[in-house]
Amino acid sequence: MKGFFVDFLRRGSMSCGIGPVVLAILYVILHRNGDLDALSVDQVCVGILSITALAFVAGGINAIYRIDRLPLMPAILIHGSVLYICYLVTYLLNDWLKWSALPLMVFTVIFVIGYIIIWGVIYLIIKNNTYKINKMLEKNRQAEG
Repeated sequence: MKGFFVDFLRRGSMSCGIGPVVLAILYVILHRNGDLDALSVDQVCVGILSITALAFVAGGINAIYRIDRLPLMPAILIHGSVLYICYLVTYLLNDWLKWSALPLMVFTVIFVIGYIIIWGVIYLIIKNNTYKINKMLEKNRQAEG
């Protein structure tokens, strides 16, 4: 378990610098669209700190897949749950999402669909790479035999 925490800290530390950059881009886009006039110091600080924390956790939680004894499906569920909670808390803290049933439901549906699509793409890429590797191994065996 110590290895998980070290890996989590390493991955999170590498990722958390990206968060404020993403936030700055988001603020510029909102400002250019006329959706954002000015931010208070408190809003900027909460935004920077929450996005940095989100990026740290989002980068670090990938270490869950390195735990040997944890089957893939529970790892995916833990990963998805942690990301969902972190994104939800970040959106609520920054007032990007209203605390009512419909916005929370829409957010949840979009998150789940996005997460499934991303995992579907990852699955197809891994399946394709596995197929190519197996074909190469089969070719090598035939050449040796």
